[in-house]
Amino acid sequence: MQNIFQLPTVNKDKLEIPDILVISRTFFPKEGGIEEYVYNRCLQDPKRVILLTASYPGDVAFDAVQSFSIYRWQVPTFLTNGKLGSILKQIVNMVCSLFLAIRLYFRYRYRYIEWAHGYDFPSLLLLTYILPIQCFIYLHGNDVLCPVKNSVLRSLFEWTLKRCTTIVCNSSFTRDYLHEHCQCTTPTRIINPSVRPEKFHFGNAARNSLRKKYGIPETAVVILSVGRLVKRKGFNQVIDNLPLLLAAGLDVHYLICGRGAIAGELKSQAENLGVAEKVHFAGYVPNEQLADYYRACDLFAMFTFFDTEAASVEGFGIVYLEAGYFGKPVIASRVGGVTDAVYHMSNGILVNPKNSEITEGLRQLCTNRQLRDRLGRKGQELANRKTPHSILYSKPQH
Repeated sequence: MQNIFQLPTVNKDKLEIPDILVISRTFFPKEGGIEEYVYNRCLQDPKRVILLTASYPGDVAFDAVQSFSIYRWQVPTFLTNGKLGSILKQIVNMVCSLFLAIRLYFRYRYRYIEWAHGYDFPSLLLLTYILPIQCFIYLHGNDVLCPVKNSVLRSLFEWTLKRCTTIVCNSSFTRDYLHEHCQCTTPTRIINPSVRPEKFHFGNAARNSLRKKYGIPETAVVILSVGRLVKRKGFNQVIDNLPLLLAAGLDVHYLICGRGAIAGELKSQAENLGVAEKVHFAGYVPNEQLADYYRACDLFAMFTFFDTEAASVEGFGIVYLEAGYFGKPVIASRVGGVTDAVYHMSNGILVNPKNSEITEGLRQLCTNRQLRDRLGRKGQELANRKTPHSILYSKPQH
């Protein structure tokens, strides 16, 4: 690991009195919803922001072209696997973020810390006592679920929240869950994730070019899902319903973008149900190619559920907004923060993931082109909404 007290030289062209230190345990070029959220936040105030985060393969080239300065602590590669590695990695994150934040304070004399992810919060708690700054903590859902399971962690978590100026939640679900399970009087704001158009590469590829790649007819209805292949995302729900849709005389295909632990399980499920030719696994799709997949589909589906055993829930779901940005209707579970991204019969359809509402909702969208168009238009409108993070500073806290 590099010496955390040996900071790289500041690029003076990038900084004009930066006064906000954003600290995030993960960041680009690692792709993900929270990484996208933090990146969007930094791009809003590049002259005010310094980012502190962990290392990641390819970060040197990425950092060199950013409009704000980025500092990283080194994460040894052997900490990427296993339960012990995960615990040690968390310790490295807490220690390095604490000491580097102090070191950066004496370099820049910043006035604010935005703790961009609720994990590793003991470091933030210490920083509120060590440095004469105001702190804002961002919560995304799972980072609230984890500490409330343990009484000691919950007490430390509540203590940290009380030391902060404002709590920023990514959805109304995260805010409500926090207030239901923690004693907290700190002012709370909701800043939903937003779509960053620059994320996508808009080429001249026709809608049907991608369909041809997978052997999908131009007249077929294509359902798309984008995300890590984990059980909580509910990919299996779509596959389960394909035989019913096909039996109703619909030519339906299912495109899945993502990689993960259950890829083999999903492929076996499709084979067992006799729909393997209708399910297409794209694997990992980089951001610059995602636009082609959104354009090629007719509707977007993601039936997430609250995984209480793993303490995991969809805190928001930026993919729903991205689908709307491309004018696509969505169908989703009425679970967690999804209801901040999908409005029933406005930009999509919300269903109970445990009953027949999924089948009926999919049938509606697959058979009703006018409904798809109407919901898609509203989705484009909602996808262009943005709440600037400057509201944390420009308005008095209540």
